[in-house]
Amino acid sequence: MKRSAWRFLWKSEDIRRKLLITFMLLVIFRLAANIPVPGINQAVLKSLSTAGGAAGNLFNLLDLLSGGTISHFSILAMGVYPYITAQIILQLLVPIIPALERRMKENPREAQTWMEKWTVILTVPMALLSAIGQINIFTQLAGGQPILTNYGFTGANLIPTISTLLSMIAGTMFGVWLGQLISEYGIRNQGLSLIIFAGIVARIPASIFSMVSDQQYRWLLLVVLAILALTVFVIVYVQQGRRNVPVMFPGRRMGNRMSMPVRSNLPLMVNMAGMIPLIFAQSILTFPAIVASYFVSSSISWVKAFATGIYQTFGGNNVGYFLIYFLAVVIFTFFYTDVLFTQQNYGDNLKKQGAQIPGVVRGAPTQKYLTKVQRRITLPGALFLGVVAVLPYLVGAALPTGAQASTSLLLSSAGLLIVVGVVRDTFTIIDTELKLHGYEEKLVKG
Repeated sequence: MKRSAWRFLWKSEDIRRKLLITFMLLVIFRLAANIPVPGINQAVLKSLSTAGGAAGNLFNLLDLLSGGTISHFSILAMGVYPYITAQIILQLLVPIIPALERRMKENPREAQTWMEKWTVILTVPMALLSAIGQINIFTQLAGGQPILTNYGFTGANLIPTISTLLSMIAGTMFGVWLGQLISEYGIRNQGLSLIIFAGIVARIPASIFSMVSDQQYRWLLLVVLAILALTVFVIVYVQQGRRNVPVMFPGRRMGNRMSMPVRSNLPLMVNMAGMIPLIFAQSILTFPAIVASYFVSSSISWVKAFATGIYQTFGGNNVGYFLIYFLAVVIFTFFYTDVLFTQQNYGDNLKKQGAQIPGVVRGAPTQKYLTKVQRRITLPGALFLGVVAVLPYLVGAALPTGAQASTSLLLSSAGLLIVVGVVRDTFTIIDTELKLHGYEEKLVKG
């Protein structure tokens, strides 16, 4: 009978060591996430976390990406989000700046090292801007109530302010460093993902407990879990979706003989962009409401009316916002997929290997053909991401008012994509490690 290689998971010394290192580093991150920034006003933060509209949406999105550290504004309040932002910015600059694009094509390995170096460097100013922005925006959205005491760039507040900002930047770099350690010594290439994943999972028990403790809406737990199970199934199904494009590789010469050409497949993913379009769309759509919140109390009537209209439209509490959010996710999915696919440069890579898609000329025509196929299969993936994005709002609109807050975390679209994606990738990596160590499924008699 067949026995799974996973039964050897703890017997392999190398794999066991990687798992223990990963677990230890995640514990260190979660412990550091509980160190608060000095002078924090917890009452103001709690009011923001339970607020609806644009303020609540932005707060909960940043709290999700930071691994739940913003809820008590720790030194890791920004998590690894500035690093992810810097990474996305550099990826988007590659097709725009010809010199960067040439560098990526001529020497991909050296260019990748250069990208990693400048991503870390760019993370520092991004973390500084993010720290100042978070403090100022949260203070404004809290009705002017300061979330930090002794904050300001003048007088006696200057030194405490600089100390606070430096501690938050150091916290972000510490989180990035832990993620890199996990990728290098623990589960490879999963460091940052596991850090965000750990923060999401750590908050789920508290959310379930709040639902169970509320006797009025306790029955909703079964409904929410059923929706979650169905959504996770669909996410896994779509994430594993591929379109296999046939490719012919030339035969190889072996002495005086020439082997036959090899027929293979080039798998193109239905959802190549992952959860990035959700982050883009949520951040950009929240920005108009945040800007409008500064002018809703203006003494000029037409300015106040215009700002109120913008705030209500992009505040996340109406059907119009859901439609705009859905369309934005679809558009950003196509945009980011095009950026990533262009960087892959399949046309030139296949040409260098002597491979060819039957009926398609090598080089630029191949890239054009594959781009057309990729855009076609991206459509269902983009529509799927759009539905997942608005799922919390659709479910929340159907639930009683008092139950919406307690179920919002469990139905977080970005959170579901992160959890499912990280679990799937981690299992794949561990399974590959087991096979590399010789622990494959074997036929055992008896």
